[in-house]
Amino acid sequence: MAITQDEARKVAHLARIAVKDADLPALAQELNGILHFMEQLTEVDVTGVEPMTGVEPMRLKRRQDVVTDGEMQDRILANAPDAREGFFAVPKVVE
Repeated sequence: MAITQDEARKVAHLARIAVKDADLPALAQELNGILHFMEQLTEVDVTGVEPMTGVEPMRLKRRQDVVTDGEMQDRILANAPDAREGFFAVPKVVE
């Protein structure tokens, strides 16, 4: 699969990236390089390899599920620029 200059223009348009016509051949070549690399990755034998989220094995940090002292509503709202009736007050953003 090869990316043409027209396809590179379309990709740039969809990504909302301004690309000059003179730069389209280089962009198309770069996209082709990325696609070629992705094709190479499909050739790697990953049989028996467990899916992972990182390169180092690690466990998520856990804490005890206990009730803390809480009861700090007044202290927390003291830093708010606008607080009303025990809540943060924010301007309306949707009409």
